[in-house]
Amino acid sequence: MTHPLRGPNRLKLGVFSSNADGGLTISDVPERWKAGWDDNLTAAQIADRAGLEFFLPIARWAGFGGKNHVREWSFETFTWAAALAASTSQIGIFMTVHVPLVHPLYAAKALATVDHVSHGRAGLNIVCGWNPKEFSMFGVPLVEKGYDQAAEWIHVIEQAYASEQPFDFDGSYYTLKNAVSRPASVQSPRPVTMNAAFGGPGRDFAAANCDYLFTTFTEIEAAGKHVEDIRSRADKLGRNVGVYTVCHVVCRETQAEAEDYYERYAVTMADNDAVDIHMAGKKEFTQSHDPQAYDRYRKRFAGGAGSYPLVGTPDKIVEEMIAIADQGYSGIALSFVNYTHELPFFCDRVLPLMQKAGLRN
Repeated sequence: MTHPLRGPNRLKLGVFSSNADGGLTISDVPERWKAGWDDNLTAAQIADRAGLEFFLPIARWAGFGGKNHVREWSFETFTWAAALAASTSQIGIFMTVHVPLVHPLYAAKALATVDHVSHGRAGLNIVCGWNPKEFSMFGVPLVEKGYDQAAEWIHVIEQAYASEQPFDFDGSYYTLKNAVSRPASVQSPRPVTMNAAFGGPGRDFAAANCDYLFTTFTEIEAAGKHVEDIRSRADKLGRNVGVYTVCHVVCRETQAEAEDYYERYAVTMADNDAVDIHMAGKKEFTQSHDPQAYDRYRKRFAGGAGSYPLVGTPDKIVEEMIAIADQGYSGIALSFVNYTHELPFFCDRVLPLMQKAGLRN
């Protein structure tokens, strides 16, 4: 089958971060996402039935503290994906992997397993990591040139799938003797890959090695510059890399109702200690956002990890999605305060409007 991310819809949609406590939200509202397994399964099946293209987890080992120990509870993504793959029929199921923490031969075997379970719907989100607290849990330092390691890592996986015979590999980061990994993935030469990168080295890695890249933006009007940058890097290598973004959603019948709820969960009841920790870590160790985002948009970090907010009526949200697509984006990963509570309304009310607007078939 064709992977859903390669399907015909102009603007692909997916669900992001449901495997982790709170999702992308850093709030103390009682309805906040608890990320239990049954709720993850329900959310995935809602998205699957609605025809959304992908279900994407985060890789998290330590949380960000605060009252609720935000994102400390999270499901490991290979096993999470395998279970969801067996319980869905058409949605793409992704795994998110910290390259320095997972050997490429183990990743090759696990990824191929999920691809077989899903009959070709698996995907891999390749991340190098940014949080030294998490890496110290494993006794592993952050790698200075993490994307160089990631390029070697994905090369090992591709060679493992392509080689009919055991092979040796002598690289800067990995040395293998008589390596083999069977079965190969259903997708060839490997399952679809994505990377979330804002800085130059990450974008160069994605341009050379990935099918899709996720990036953030502060305002829609300026969002196209990121698409142009990524496509320019890929064009130089003779490759085509789709560009996606991340948004947090509050969709309600009226604009006032949506804005009031956004203010309630992301300001009035924000878990401010955890927001402070999260923002400080991101600002110091990553290039994941426009620099001014940290000073101007604290509400967005409580509301959805600094992603762009889609807040309003179904019509208003589709209007903004049209603008995002017009800036050159191929898809959006969506988060909600509570996925199982909010996904049905979003799918029932927003998807038909997207179809009328020509964003989806």
